[in-house]
Amino acid sequence: MADHEGLDLVLMSPSANPPVCKLMDYGKYKFDAIKKDKEIRKNQKISEIKEIQLSMRIDEYHVSFKLKNAQKILQDGDKVKVSLRMRGREQAYAKNAVEIVKKFVADLAEYGSIDKEPAIMGRNVSVVINPKKA
Repeated sequence: MADHEGLDLVLMSPSANPPVCKLMDYGKYKFDAIKKDKEIRKNQKISEIKEIQLSMRIDEYHVSFKLKNAQKILQDGDKVKVSLRMRGREQAYAKNAVEIVKKFVADLAEYGSIDKEPAIMGRNVSVVINPKKA
């Protein structure tokens, strides 16, 4: 029947009992499947992680400037990694560093949320902020 109609006999489900076959133009079927996969990949949004660095002695003006940048990044749908590097004697005041990062995250609460609390890793205090769903 497939040769008579100029189509291909395609085995759709070999594990079924009896096996399921279909008469179709296999070239067109493959083309449509590839086109559908491209469309799905095109519509996917791959989120990036962008980093904002703070310091222990950061001024209020600089904090507000970095907050605005973080808000823009979160509104675009990307994640923000906030990191604070402690240098020298600043490592003795790690609790203050955590408080600075927590305050920064609290100011961004309406734009994003965190999975884990800010963590001290060596010289750095870091946290990742996920954007809120629109």
